[in-house]
Amino acid sequence: MDKSSPWEKALWCIALPGFGQLLNQKYIKGITFIILEILVNVQANFNTVIILSFQGQIHKSIEQTNYQYLMFYPCLYFFAIWDAYRDAGGGRKPFAFLPFVTSAYMVTVGLIYSNTLRIFGVLLGPVWLPMAFTIPGILVGLIARKALSHGIKVSQ
Repeated sequence: MDKSSPWEKALWCIALPGFGQLLNQKYIKGITFIILEILVNVQANFNTVIILSFQGQIHKSIEQTNYQYLMFYPCLYFFAIWDAYRDAGGGRKPFAFLPFVTSAYMVTVGLIYSNTLRIFGVLLGPVWLPMAFTIPGILVGLIARKALSHGIKVSQ
């Protein structure tokens, strides 16, 4: 019997979308997510963008980014995490998906503004700004989930 937790499967999907599905023995879904992740990663030139961002070369990372492909990445990424988590038995409470959805949305917004938005005068670029937007995305989702769950309990 598999004793790993839903959060373990979610964490494997953070490492690479599709790994959690493979651990859940959802092989077609897992392979599909891995292929999509590789396709988007290569077409968006994302590994080069990550390397340049880690080296502090934000303007070069912006120049190397193919935004048309990279815009697809947050939804793919957070959906794969949610899917692995749910298939492993997590997310059974009402609106449990909201932190994943709002995170995907906020990361996408961060990506949209990543080539112009400066925080305290610093241009963070297409890696760091979307990552920074993850935290507000999770918080908004948790607050919305709590508010909506409370509203359901009150009306029942």
